[in-house]
Formats: sequence, C-alpha cells, structure tokens
Amino acid sequence: MEPLNNFFPEIKPFQVDSLKVSALHTLYVEQCGNPNGRPVLFLHGGPGGGINSDHRRFFDPEHYRIILFDQRGSGKSIPAAELKENTTWDLVSDIEKIRNHLQIKDWIVFGGSWGSTLALAYAITHAAVVKGLILRGIFLCRPSEIKWFYQEGASQIFPDAWETFYNYIPATERTDLVKAFHKRLTGENEAVRLQAARIWSQWEAATSRLFVDPKSIAEFEEPTLALQFARIECHYFMNNAFFETENYLIEHISRIRSIPCVIIQGRYDVVCPARSAWDLHKSWPEAEIHIIADAGHAAGEPGIRSQLIAATNLFKQY
Repeated sequence: MEPLNNFFPEIKPFQVDSLKVSALHTLYVEQCGNPNGRPVLFLHGGPGGGINSDHRRFFDPEHYRIILFDQRGSGKSIPAAELKENTTWDLVSDIEKIRNHLQIKDWIVFGGSWGSTLALAYAITHAAVVKGLILRGIFLCRPSEIKWFYQEGASQIFPDAWETFYNYIPATERTDLVKAFHKRLTGENEAVRLQAARIWSQWEAATSRLFVDPKSIAEFEEPTLALQFARIECHYFMNNAFFETENYLIEHISRIRSIPCVIIQGRYDVVCPARSAWDLHKSWPEAEIHIIADAGHAAGEPGIRSQLIAATNLFKQY
C-alpha cells in the first residue's frame, strides 16, 4: 500500500480582498501560495459551509496560486446567511467576477460536496477557462439525493442522530422535512431559526465521517455558522439548486468531457452516496474515478485527503 499523502504545511494568505459582486453581496476572497503559480480555485461545500485554513493545504504552495472564497452569505462574506440574490447562477457569475478581478486567464477548479455541484455548473457555463477539475463527494443536487438524506435513506444508517432531526418536526409536517425546516429557518422567530439551524447542521455533521466526530458536531453550536449553513442549504434544496431540470448537470456533461477530471468518492459516504459519483463517471467515462474503500464524506478523512493531494500533484502538468 502506498503511503498516505499528508496535508501541506499551514500557510497564511498573501492577499485578502473584499469583492463587491452586487449591491447586496460582498465576498471574502483570499489568495495563498505562489503569487506567480498555476491558479487553482477551491470551492467549499454546503452551500453555506465557508472556507477554513485546512482548505489551503490540499495544494503545493510552491506550485499553485491558491484562490479561496466564501460564497454568498457564507463564512466572512456579507451579509451573513442572506438568501436574497443567492442562487447557483449568482455563484457562477461571482466566480467569473473573481477570475476577472484577479486577472486570471484560466485555472483548475477543485470542489467537494456542494463544491462539486458548483464546479460542474461553472465548468459547463465557462468551459474555455477550466483546464482541469478535481471533484470530491459528488453531489448532483437531484431530488433523489435530497430525499435520501433528508427524508428516508440515511436515516436507516444513523437512526440515533436521525431521531433528533426527525422528532423536531411535528408529525403533521413530516411528509416533507425539508419544507418543514425551511419554514422555520426563514420565519420571524429568531430563537426558532437558531434551533432549527443547529438541528439541521448537526444532522449533517453527525453523518459526514466514517467515524463520528463529536467535535465536528459541536462546531454547529456557533449561531452564525449554523444559520449560514442550514438556511442557505435549505434555500437551495427547496429550489432544486436553481437548475432547470432535475438532472441538469448530467444532461449537460457533453460540454466538458474534454476537460481532464478526477472524481474522488468515499465508498461509505452517507451524505452524498457513491451512486452520484458513479452516474457522473458513467456519463463521463473519460473522467478518472477513485472510490476510497475506507472513507465517508469528509475531505479530511485520510484516504480522501491523500487522493485529493495526489490529484493536485498530478494536475501540476495542466
């Protein structure tokens, strides 16, 4: 067995920008690594998840100019947890605004979970400027995927964590739990919004790793993080991620099949099951796929982290 690739050393940004992308939204954008290096864009999950310092560490800082940003309403972007003017296509437009602002001709795009969704949507829209895709924990945001995780499916594997999520909603509303949470997350009562946000977010945190991490679950006690994550996720899922059809990404994959791509998927990913990664690969056979035998959903799990870093090293040729 090959040795696992570890994170690159911790680094600090060499530049931080506040980029105003609309009258309402201003994005937090940071650059790390080599200012003259190969540009690579990191897209975080959620939607609503935000970036953290470990996200910089998937890339060789001597080779790459690493661009990371908090998507609308997420992380350090403002206004926090804002749902107005917050759609997939707003985010795709924002990515182009960042590229033009930073005077980048083309780049490699790296995204996991919701970040894989956004990476695909962006590449389909702007294929000419994407020279490679590294995708992890594939999420196509299809109704079947939402139903699996938020209605019936993952509940069979994590019945203990599910009980809190399920029992929070009155019996009369349990036929559509996403809709029931959306009502509470967008209501006027601040205490209800926060309670619903914590319960929603902790359900995902409890299921994201092969081995449950109590620390990860506890992080969602922080109100701003919980509200950003839960409100924005639920908003997107109520609106089919603002895609025109239920299988939009697969239906438009022909636009990007010439782009080099690596797909990395945990075998026991409960949040974004391997079916989606396999469906993507079947429609895009040129893409290289790695199913990690001893991993769940989280990017930091050893096998997934190692394969992601192997991919970023491989993509130094592009």
